[in-house]
Amino acid sequence: MKENRITELFGIKYPIIAGGMVWCSSWRMAAAVSNAGGLGLLGAGSLPPELLREHIQKMKKAVTPPGSDGRSSAWGVNLPMMNPLADAMVDIIIEEGVKIVFTSAGSPKKYTARFHEAGIKVAHVVSSSKFARKCEEAGVDAVVAEGFEAGGHNGKEETSTMVLIPECRKATTLPLIAAGGIASGQAMMAAMALGAEGVQIGTLFALSQESSASEAFKQLCINLNEGDTMLALKRLSPTRLIKNAFFEKMNAAEEAGASADELREMIGFGATRRGIFEGDIENGELEIGQVVSAIKEIKPVAQIIDELVSDFEATRQRLADL
Repeated sequence: MKENRITELFGIKYPIIAGGMVWCSSWRMAAAVSNAGGLGLLGAGSLPPELLREHIQKMKKAVTPPGSDGRSSAWGVNLPMMNPLADAMVDIIIEEGVKIVFTSAGSPKKYTARFHEAGIKVAHVVSSSKFARKCEEAGVDAVVAEGFEAGGHNGKEETSTMVLIPECRKATTLPLIAAGGIASGQAMMAAMALGAEGVQIGTLFALSQESSASEAFKQLCINLNEGDTMLALKRLSPTRLIKNAFFEKMNAAEEAGASADELREMIGFGATRRGIFEGDIENGELEIGQVVSAIKEIKPVAQIIDELVSDFEATRQRLADL
């Protein structure tokens, strides 16, 4: 796999980024991705500020130490800006010397200048070409275009990855990363054919051995079929969920006309922790991507990345032979 603007920007071997997912992307998983040649991101969305600091410090020790070329594995933090504790997290990120931050769920202008002043490279997650243009105006270093196949929070536009990537490619000259529905080297090749220069993968790594998600959650996921996830909570923030008792309850409330405040009250506190981290697969909020139906085995991160790269190269050769 050749170097490109994404590998050069972040100092990584492969243009493969592990999404920073709540209750899945702990320091263990992020470090495993970085040590295997990708870019691991700590998921700050499920970490209170001081626990984020602890995970950052553990990441520093867990990544591969500098080799003969003087470079160590690159890693970063994913920061959902809708988090009410985001300001405190920004302070910690800067204090701890983090070099890469992926921001989401907010305006790319909010923290980019401050991060750049601290020598931090910034990528921002968008769900439309309109916001890709805003990223360029804000001065971010790269754009992540995430289609609505992705797990967790999605854009209200419900634009698929296959449609979104070429639209974002036309909208910005920045390095472009595709996300949503990517779990194979074939999908990586398709994303790059559409104009992406790297991929951000969530679901596949959420179900890795190193993921901090509960075993009950992982086992449920590898037995799901097509159609077992769906967007819900559209009056709050469109979120792709597994169809369980929690989903049915929230979906029924939405169809009955529940307001955003009523839905928020019904969800209560800690629904995603209860579902993903603690393993309450009936009453917890279970976020996962649509591509989960293609994943039938829990594997170590290093094997996942090896298989992605091998599949990508085999696909390249197959296309060259056509």
